[in-house]
Amino acid sequence: MPKIKTHSGAKKRFKLSKNGKPIRAHAYKSHILNKKSTKRKRNLRKTAVADVTNQRQIKRLIPYK
Repeated sequence: MPKIKTHSGAKKRFKLSKNGKPIRAHAYKSHILNKKSTKRKRNLRKTAVADVTNQRQIKRLIPYK
């Protein structure tokens, strides 16, 4: 069996938790930050677990993480 190539975009965006769940960053944090409240921006800094519907696909993109 040949090795599977890791998706370059996915390896930069996701990592797996100890339980094997994909961890992602929040969106809407890159620009137009004036109108967003400090509380909202602070909460966007935190990581989140990827949705259940996407987890199998993400794990397939990063097989060796």
